Amino acid sequence: MNILGKRYWYFALSLLVIIPGLALLFLGGLPLSIDFTGGSILEVRFAGETPSPADVVAVYQNIGIEDAQVQTTGTGTLQIRSAFLDEAASVEIQNALKTEFGELTVERFDSVGPSIGAQVAQRAGLAVAFAALAVVIYITYTFRGLAHAFRYGVIAVIAMIHDVAIVMAVTAIGGRFWGWQVDALFLTALLTVIGFSVQDKIVVFDRIRENSNIYRKLPFETLANHSIIQTLQRSINTQLMTVEFMLLALALFGGITLREFAVILLIGLFSGTYSSIFIAAPILVVWENKEWKTWFGRKAETA
Repeated sequence: MNILGKRYWYFALSLLVIIPGLALLFLGGLPLSIDFTGGSILEVRFAGETPSPADVVAVYQNIGIEDAQVQTTGTGTLQIRSAFLDEAASVEIQNALKTEFGELTVERFDSVGPSIGAQVAQRAGLAVAFAALAVVIYITYTFRGLAHAFRYGVIAVIAMIHDVAIVMAVTAIGGRFWGWQVDALFLTALLTVIGFSVQDKIVVFDRIRENSNIYRKLPFETLANHSIIQTLQRSINTQLMTVEFMLLALALFGGITLREFAVILLIGLFSGTYSSIFIAAPILVVWENKEWKTWFGRKAETA
């Protein structure tokens, strides 16, 4: 089975997902929640008939809050996002809602100041950057017995960026069509995806390293392809048969509060497994063969 022979098709498939999502991301921006931008979330359940989102927004506007956004949940509550509210403002809002629509129960009230949101965003970026640097150092040291050990670390980071781009693209699409938002739970899912992604790359690269000592006379592409086939069953059994099925069940039956988190993990971990086989190893072959010399019509030099 010649998996690496169709490597450019795999690159094209990834771009088919990443480019539209990143285009939406560029045009509409990342759908950040109050965890990053600062603001308040008030989730309420009404004893009587649930009012329409437009009527709730009108109550906020009457008090002087113009940026309220209302989202219905699958459990019969309303989630109202707005600018930062202190306790006094929250009580005022609740009293106004009671006066207009009757008795209600507050299921949740969270407020995050703008400075805290900025700190969360900054630390998230630092965490991803630190993870990338640690991956390069670790893989370069671990694979120091191979020629071009640094190359393996760089490619692992490239494949990790691929997985992050897939997650961001899917999130941008979800934010555009289903109202998804990037919150602290999303950050947890993203860092989990990065961890699983790196783990899968190390497994594939480690098998390539082992086979490099056994099949020294094989062309590198053949050796890498053989190594991928050897790890294929492990990847399918570990990811698809265990983690992915559990996350699929969580996405379908876990409730609306966990659905976005489960879907992000589901897609991100699948992307991590996919990129280990169809992105990282093919890039390694492209780099080894210096195939970029033929990308623009130039023929490779012959001996």
